[in-house]
Amino acid sequence: MSKEDRRLLILEREMKARMYQKSALLEILHLAHELYGYFDKELLNYISERLNLPPSHVYGVASFYHLFKLKKPGEHVVSACMGTACYVSGVEEIISAIEREFNIKRGGSTPDGKLSLFITRCIGACAMAPNVTVDNEVIGKATKEIVLKRIKDIIGG
Repeated sequence: MSKEDRRLLILEREMKARMYQKSALLEILHLAHELYGYFDKELLNYISERLNLPPSHVYGVASFYHLFKLKKPGEHVVSACMGTACYVSGVEEIISAIEREFNIKRGGSTPDGKLSLFITRCIGACAMAPNVTVDNEVIGKATKEIVLKRIKDIIGG
């Protein structure tokens, strides 16, 4: 990590403002995720060192929250809700169609880095189930046809 990286300077300033308190970990992780878009091992280790916390603790907190990404996401992100309402409404069929159509696995990205497919637990729009989010746009009452078309439209395929 480059000391000249503006994101790192912002993160360092926030940790200093919080006096490097261990109790500030979650707030620091939120800021780091907002700045970088995901956590790599180097970033988590940096936070661990600066807050004087074991790396396993920092990783444990970062991996617990499904909104935090531990891999660099693709240029376009599809996120399927697996909450109970979405699950019983058939979101699994939509996820499987995305995996087949774009040769991608849940939690992964396409080799060209254009598309990532993530699973979330619940987005809080149960009345519109099943829900799939494509680049932060929620598609309620989603069908595999609608979702596949939307993805093709955004990635140019």
